[in-house]
Amino acid sequence: MNIDAILAQTMLGLSQGVFYAMLSLGLAIIFGLLNVINFAHGALYMLGAFVALIGYSYIGPWLGYPDFQMGFWWALIVAPLVVACFGMLMERFMLRRLYQFDHIYGLLLTFGVALVLQGVLSNYFNISGTAYPATPESLRGIVNLGFMYFPKYRLFAIVLSVIVCFATWYMIERTSLGAVLRAGQENPKLVEAFGINVPRMITLTFGFGVALAALAGVLAAPIYSVSPLMGADLIITVFAVVVIGGMGSILGAIVTGLTLGLVQGLTQALYPPAANTVIFFIMVVVLLIRPAGLFGKAEG
Repeated sequence: MNIDAILAQTMLGLSQGVFYAMLSLGLAIIFGLLNVINFAHGALYMLGAFVALIGYSYIGPWLGYPDFQMGFWWALIVAPLVVACFGMLMERFMLRRLYQFDHIYGLLLTFGVALVLQGVLSNYFNISGTAYPATPESLRGIVNLGFMYFPKYRLFAIVLSVIVCFATWYMIERTSLGAVLRAGQENPKLVEAFGINVPRMITLTFGFGVALAALAGVLAAPIYSVSPLMGADLIITVFAVVVIGGMGSILGAIVTGLTLGLVQGLTQALYPPAANTVIFFIMVVVLLIRPAGLFGKAEG
């Protein structure tokens, strides 16, 4: 295989890796700052894609305005906000009641929420997938990268995802807001003594984490079919990415997501039968050598 083919497969792997990075970043924020294992994350990613699809193809006729369509650029803003509101309601009225119990209760609750969302949307949309046709004209077509012709939209998704991921990392790790969030997780009573509403901060943080999943869903909608099962097919891999990077590690989620996307792309080119399992093989090796993950901190 020549170098151009390897570079082309690397770019395709990176276009998948940015979705791993954004989804694992949201999971890492929710676990690292709130100590919640959110198994509904894949369903919320799927919900973001469906909000975009409904806004473009269905909301106009439902409201009696058949010509109304919510375009792609609006969907990038509206869908994460809608899903964030749903996530904040879920945290406020369901998850908050379980914080004093073992992690397994939160995991089971979020798994149940995922099943409910999949079931509800499966009743109204076919599970085979629906195309999202709202890609802007400016993002259609291909661009010459020298070694391959690459779809403009995929390149846009890569650039935007990387910007969002590292902007989020900077906000959490390098700003006073991030310091407050981390302090609220370590010592909530001390933070409350400074007049900060910690429960509200937790709710907003959870909403931000699921908004990242919804944004990934909107970006994925023009590439993949929008289906009630699209999150279920991805979430196990994303959990593996989070474990490899280190549970709760923001930088680990980003770097590991991007890197494993590249590894999966190269594996697809060099040995296709292993492409679907290479991430799990890497997870086993990493856990044997470093149980806390590549960027995680060992307890004790």
